[in-house]
Amino acid sequence: MRKPHPGGGTEKLPMTELEGGTASLALGRGGAGNPAPTRQCPSPGVLPSSLPAMAHAARLLAALAVLLAAAATGDARPSKIAVVGAGIGGSAVAHFLQQHFGPRVQIDVFEKGTVGGRLATISVNKQHYESGAASFHSLSLHMQGFVKQLGLRHRREVGGRSAIFNGENFVLEETDWYLLNLFRLWWHYGISFLRLQMWVEEVMEKFMRIYKYQAHGYAFSGVEELLYSLGESAFVNMTQRSVAESLLQVGVTQRFIDDVVSAVLRASYGQSAAMPAFAGAMSLAGAQGSLWSVEGGNKLVCSGLLKLTKANVIHATVTTVTLQPTEGKPLYRVRYENEAGTGSDNYDIVVIATPLHLDNSSTIAFEGFDPPIDVVQGSFQPTVVSLVHGYLNSSYFGFPDPKLFPFANILTTDFPSFFCALDNICPVNISASFRRKQPQEAAVWRVQSPQPLLRSQLKTLFRSYYSVQTAEWQAHPVHSPHTSLPRFTLHDQLFHLNALEWAASSVEVTAVAAKNVALLAFNRWYQDLDKIDQKDLMHKVKTEL
Repeated sequence: MRKPHPGGGTEKLPMTELEGGTASLALGRGGAGNPAPTRQCPSPGVLPSSLPAMAHAARLLAALAVLLAAAATGDARPSKIAVVGAGIGGSAVAHFLQQHFGPRVQIDVFEKGTVGGRLATISVNKQHYESGAASFHSLSLHMQGFVKQLGLRHRREVGGRSAIFNGENFVLEETDWYLLNLFRLWWHYGISFLRLQMWVEEVMEKFMRIYKYQAHGYAFSGVEELLYSLGESAFVNMTQRSVAESLLQVGVTQRFIDDVVSAVLRASYGQSAAMPAFAGAMSLAGAQGSLWSVEGGNKLVCSGLLKLTKANVIHATVTTVTLQPTEGKPLYRVRYENEAGTGSDNYDIVVIATPLHLDNSSTIAFEGFDPPIDVVQGSFQPTVVSLVHGYLNSSYFGFPDPKLFPFANILTTDFPSFFCALDNICPVNISASFRRKQPQEAAVWRVQSPQPLLRSQLKTLFRSYYSVQTAEWQAHPVHSPHTSLPRFTLHDQLFHLNALEWAASSVEVTAVAAKNVALLAFNRWYQDLDKIDQKDLMHKVKTEL
């Protein structure tokens, strides 16, 4: 008999954002070739004024469900939960864990750096600018839900045209006229842009099933199980074949892949069309839709979720996680160190919300486990973001007169190799009177590159500049074909949230992984195994509606 399932996904919170922060290129309907999800319409007679009361009632029912489940199973809720990492993954999973287990559970979040992780800003001339993930896709539903719940606002959009540069000239230029953009795409590439849009929409339509599964409380112990539930073997196979191979198979031309697809992938992942098709599809979806960002900085989502959760943030580096010898449910001892020295504490549940990879010098050691835990994956793609306050050298791009330079966002093909994207960016706080700097004026430009820019390279891109500030990090995994995909479950109540980024890496994908891990921990704690790794979920979900 199925045990009662307390809590469970109460929000029906797909998905991708263009991590590089470049503007979307108009590749489809009105420049927004989005999948068309089923729209949730409010029930007749439910007035907006009743929504706060309904939300309050839902929270009370969720808390009551937790108590009833604990009584029915004989299991008390966990006492303490540790989350390692305070980026979007750690912040989101802390929030989701509290949603499911209730507010009495103590949640400690360990962070060795700054809250926000890869959501970060840099100050230039007394203004703050995004240096990490700069924008999100309109279908990033978990992120949309966070912003709404925290009372944050979308940043005012300041329009700008995009173009793709091959080192000598622009191979594709966006105009202010939609029909002209479509004609140029057709003239240069035939119907390849339509074939690409159909391929991406098919992938996204299937991926969006994850929100319905999570709303019904279903979780997956491994990345392969999650992908199979969404797109069966086709999704799993997409992690083993390249973007180029997949697109050629559906009739997209090699020229379109070289000119357009490669430019988008370089801007978002810093990688080529040889990367796996699933990760590529997630990135390309972000290039076809409207984008948004958070007023005041995207990192406010992370700090806001931790504050909402009332999590205890411990600024320290976790060094080891040790399985303690106990009877019944396992107990994990987390050791950490900071400027004050070393410390340790025991936890019922531990979530690793930080990458574990070959390039990470502070990889966590796992002790006392039989068989041993070995989760170290491959390498990460280094990304350097340089915020340059200066005057663009428009002559390098074929415009001797800077007043005539029309573009705010420049993507690149495989050449030039020293930079991937160049954007005239706006600060995180945009006033009603704000206007984008004209091409002949000094502006703040965001340059993405695989390596720190040399002085000669800066002189190539800029006539002169006042300042250069850089942020360098391991932004994404080096996506390559995988014979096996990692697992979220490392031990009974020990989980690795970042496992999913080896299939695709974005802020919204990380939020999806956070929800999955929270549900996984919850279902395993109360032994509701019918909610884990279920087959034919679309049929099950339809019968539950």
